[in-house]
Amino acid sequence: MFGFGKPTTLPTPDQALPGREQQMWTLGEHVVLHTPVVSDDVPEGHEVAVLGLGCFWGAEEVYWQLPGVWSTSVGYAGGSTPHPTYDEVCSGHTGHTEAVRVVFDPAKVSYADLLKKFFEIHDPTQGMRQGNDVGTQYRSAIYWTTPEQEQTARELTKVYGEELARRGLGEITTEIRPASETPYYYAEEAHQQYLAKNPFGYRCHANTGVAFPA
Repeated sequence: MFGFGKPTTLPTPDQALPGREQQMWTLGEHVVLHTPVVSDDVPEGHEVAVLGLGCFWGAEEVYWQLPGVWSTSVGYAGGSTPHPTYDEVCSGHTGHTEAVRVVFDPAKVSYADLLKKFFEIHDPTQGMRQGNDVGTQYRSAIYWTTPEQEQTARELTKVYGEELARRGLGEITTEIRPASETPYYYAEEAHQQYLAKNPFGYRCHANTGVAFPA
């Protein structure tokens, strides 16, 4: 958290840190939902959402509380460095944003509802920052996993952008990309469900104060 003086432009792939060939840590059970943190094996009928909305501690806490969410984790997405560490991501030299991976049952909670929550609990107009948190790892991002998710993401971004414009607020800077182009790397154990382990820990929910229009 807090990133004054950090780079606010993304490194090119040849400028990014080299990283490593495999993850250096193991992850166990979700301390709140009691499902696997590493959720690469998605239950039948479930989908995956990958979202960047500022500091991932507070973002994950919001999503694990939603009915229909099977598992959540925090990690790094949208960058070039393979299997980065938290310190490397915070340096601004990996190109990643802090992200939340949400495995959900679309019969109980829709992808659209996840995105409406996404837009309401952070400020998608701030570029490479969220409030006092400054740096490339705090940029807003949606990494879609199905063509239907892409369509929903673009439609809802347009709707919310028009609502912000109507109120005289800034343009949305959210990065929308296929998840297949940007591997998701799980963050270290200490960051997983951080606010369940540290209930008085840091929460950043910079937001526009604008509810998603009905």
